[in-house]
Amino acid sequence: MAEGSERITTVEIYGQSYHVRGISSPEYIAQLAAFVDERMREVSELTPTVDTLKVAILAALNIADKYVTARKKLQTFEQLVTDRTEKMRASLDSALRHESP
Repeated sequence: MAEGSERITTVEIYGQSYHVRGISSPEYIAQLAAFVDERMREVSELTPTVDTLKVAILAALNIADKYVTARKKLQTFEQLVTDRTEKMRASLDSALRHESP
């Protein structure tokens, strides 16, 4: 199969089989499916509903929360790195100016 071509991977999420078409590796698709399955099972244990759609929506909200939280942490980290890099650059520029004859 050529690099970047689509393939179909069969996964199971919450007792249902799905055929997922994509360019990602089957291993990666299986990891994603396992993550979704795990979230759905966690939600179903904590929520007194048997409605699969409601479980899926609540799991999606949980996953979205984790994503947004991780994105905010990454942005904070990137800003910290940018700030520190700028301070280091300014310190280096200052030191070089004082060293120049």
